[in-house]
Amino acid sequence: MTGRLENRLALVTGASRGIGRAVALAMAAEGAHVILVARTVGALEEVDDEIQKIGGKATLVPLDLKDLDAIDRLGGMVYERWGKLDILVGNAGLLGILTPVNHIEPKEWDQVLAVNVTANYRLIRSMDPLLRRSDAGRAIFVTSGAADKCKPFWGIYSATKAALNGIVKTWAHENEKTPMRINLVSPGPVATAMRAKAMPGEDPATLPRPAELAPLFLKLASPDYDRTGEIVAFERR
Repeated sequence: MTGRLENRLALVTGASRGIGRAVALAMAAEGAHVILVARTVGALEEVDDEIQKIGGKATLVPLDLKDLDAIDRLGGMVYERWGKLDILVGNAGLLGILTPVNHIEPKEWDQVLAVNVTANYRLIRSMDPLLRRSDAGRAIFVTSGAADKCKPFWGIYSATKAALNGIVKTWAHENEKTPMRINLVSPGPVATAMRAKAMPGEDPATLPRPAELAPLFLKLASPDYDRTGEIVAFERR
């Protein structure tokens, strides 16, 4: 298989469904070896089957991102096996509960913060040295317009995505003089399980499918892409 990402190594979190799955399949189709990270073994195996059908290659890593020390071990595994990482896609995230801020339970707050913010910080910490060993390290994180809109009842999700934006953009600016390029994607409404949970009365047929976003991720993952520190909004065509 040859493609735009031939011989590149990509790690995708939340790779078992939705946007993560679509991005993993697209990167595999373009020749990348994809490290699939998600909690459920069976769902990962289904994605792996799809990748094998198109002649791609993947490594499955069942991992709960709330296990922060496991993220460090993952970095060690990548280093021992490949010695570098070319592409990091921080896609996994939790919606949390839609409720007034003063009704958010501490346990719920801690869980969403752990996945949406702390796990991505730990990914950055663990994968930064590996991305630096690439000739063109690329990192892409999934954010949301909720970070700025701050709609009623979306407090926990809005706060964690705002924090993610700050961390990722800061990291990007710290690396402007390196070959690394680090950006965020704001997908907007997409037909995913998270969207269905947030908007149960919405017709998913009216929304973009996750696969429609894949070309944008491929663009940002390309060694030729040279912009950094930006939030790139998906525009349906």
